[in-house]
Amino acid sequence: MKGRVAALVGPRQVEIKEFDLPEVKPGAVLVKVRRSNLCGSELHIWNHFHPVIKYGVLGHEMVGEIFALGEGVTTDYAGNPVQVGDRIVAPYYLTCQKCPNCLRGNFNLCVNAYHYWKQPPENPPHFTGTFATHYYIHPNQYFYKVPDSLPDNVVAGANCGLSQMVYGLHQANLQNGETLVIQGAGGLGLYAASVAKEKGARVIVIDGVESRLAAAKGFGADHVVNMNEHPSMEARVKLIQDLSGGGDGADVVMEVAGAPAAFVEGLHILRPAGRYVSIGNVNVSPDFEINVAPGLITRKCCQIIGAVRYNPWFLHQSLQFLERNLAKYPFGELTDKEFCLDDVQLALEAAEAREVTRPVIVP
Repeated sequence: MKGRVAALVGPRQVEIKEFDLPEVKPGAVLVKVRRSNLCGSELHIWNHFHPVIKYGVLGHEMVGEIFALGEGVTTDYAGNPVQVGDRIVAPYYLTCQKCPNCLRGNFNLCVNAYHYWKQPPENPPHFTGTFATHYYIHPNQYFYKVPDSLPDNVVAGANCGLSQMVYGLHQANLQNGETLVIQGAGGLGLYAASVAKEKGARVIVIDGVESRLAAAKGFGADHVVNMNEHPSMEARVKLIQDLSGGGDGADVVMEVAGAPAAFVEGLHILRPAGRYVSIGNVNVSPDFEINVAPGLITRKCCQIIGAVRYNPWFLHQSLQFLERNLAKYPFGELTDKEFCLDDVQLALEAAEAREVTRPVIVP
């Protein structure tokens, strides 16, 4: 049997390629992709901004069903029995369990995380991204069975956006009664609002798009700040100080906007001894550098927390979170238009132009 993939072959260039389905090795799983969301990271990769992924199969945020099980695979990584046809989700990266970072327990920083994702699709096992008909889950790549109660359009975003927010807020140690400011009301910001609200936090969301701010209210935001109505950083800082209760700023600020300037503003929003979580700013080229006075960090005694990927068991926590809160928040509205595999290039262009919020690729 054969399958198809959407391969990045150059900056902003996508081609559909066909390959034989791979032999499923012991400990591995071959998945039939049901749907795959177009995450903002895909735009970075498509534009060749990613430091290592240049010529691979696109896509990483998905839900699929088991097509074939390798020898020895009888359960998922939570011990639940699995069989062909079961729906599953998987972290989009490897955890080799042998590199220095894995040995320290930092599985999210595994130096081999993208070993297969960054390789050309011509290299076996070919199906190394989720904009494809099939996806190959390697030995030592975690995966979890999807509860029957969770529909595909809700659970497809669990293995990236939601798990990243659950992990980021865990790293920030957000507490009941604290104030969280979220910079950006895209998919990540909306997920973060719901997770923070369930932790008992006061949630404030900043964005410049009215429709996104309206959506944030549905995901638990207590207050929204429209950047067009408060165009200066000073005005936004003053407003948030007034909204934060204590009058001296937010306990935690989470950046999911991907805008370098947000980092400086976030430091001003933060209260003394607050915690700043940087997630959206992933580019490290000179074009994305900013000026910041280190003394601002020193004098505020604040913590700067970088969060890339997540430890894989946070995906299991995300499934539990969705089960508990499925009826409470409009998770199904986070994606708004479906594209077929042949139209991945069109989906990327529409996402970049903000003609759609979060496209879905359906093989």
